[in-house]
Amino acid sequence: MNSKAIDMPVVGECSVAECTYNANNGCHARAITVGDGIHPGCDTFLAASPHTRDTGRHAGVGACKVAGCRHNDDYACTADQIAVGHAGPGASCLTYQQRLLPSSPSHPEHRQS
Repeated sequence: MNSKAIDMPVVGECSVAECTYNANNGCHARAITVGDGIHPGCDTFLAASPHTRDTGRHAGVGACKVAGCRHNDDYACTADQIAVGHAGPGASCLTYQQRLLPSSPSHPEHRQS
């Protein structure tokens, strides 16, 4: 098997106990994908048993499809690490922060000195 090592933010914590990749509040998938374009859900979430046996592996964020997140740069997450947990139905990225739009009064371009 060919393999490739890439730098990606780590999933530092996952509190979604019913996910098959969760063991001891950690995500042990190879990588996760976040979002459906609008909502920062964990697309890798899988409610199944038994849980993964490979707890030596720690997941990274392979892709982020939430264009409105301030950590998203060309579908890649730029946060140092993320947390995944319950925020509404299913599993969600708890590190999500809405991107400020240039037309927003709180955007740096519109702040008065």
